[in-house]
Amino acid sequence: MSGKKRRWTELPSVEELMRERTHERYRIRYRRALRSTLTTIITVAAAAILISYLLVPVLRIYGHSMTPTMHDGNIVLALRSSTFTKGDVVAFYYNNKILVKRVIAGPGEWVDIDKDGQVYVNEEPIDEPYIDAPAYGECNIELPYQVPENRWFVMGDKRSVSIDSRNTSVGCVSDEQIVGRIFARIWPLNEFGIIHRGGTPSPIASLMTEAE
Repeated sequence: MSGKKRRWTELPSVEELMRERTHERYRIRYRRALRSTLTTIITVAAAAILISYLLVPVLRIYGHSMTPTMHDGNIVLALRSSTFTKGDVVAFYYNNKILVKRVIAGPGEWVDIDKDGQVYVNEEPIDEPYIDAPAYGECNIELPYQVPENRWFVMGDKRSVSIDSRNTSVGCVSDEQIVGRIFARIWPLNEFGIIHRGGTPSPIASLMTEAE
């Protein structure tokens, strides 16, 4: 014999094998649950982004041209649509920005504004409960003005400061420019509510865009 001592390897007990087996099963279940959770989160996030981009854009209001209906810092939802009605609040592209204004008249209609700010559509004065005060504002178009085909005449609710279809720098808005109709305000939470056509938001609780 060589004189070397044999070393015996101690085998794990049955209890230790069972504990290891249980622990391995737990790791497998944990990894599966983690993968499932991550897949669900990614899927929901992707769906939310897709819905927001395609159907319900989320926009933030900058400026004061839509007060008192909307204020600087409000976050609103827009519904993509191909049809609009007088009184709708719409968001539209303008010079690499998004503006928010209210539809006053549609294609082919005649718009007139007197020096006190009263608006007429087809020679009829319109009722505007959503404004604080009428104002002639920054108007440099020739009145009365006929809205071109496939375009919309829009104005901000704060007439004294809004730059809108009364001014040739903005003009009337085409269907292709419109992002969607604003239908709800979601921030701040104490003002969360539905924005009705031709009126101010209706509160549900206590209910990047520029409005220049």
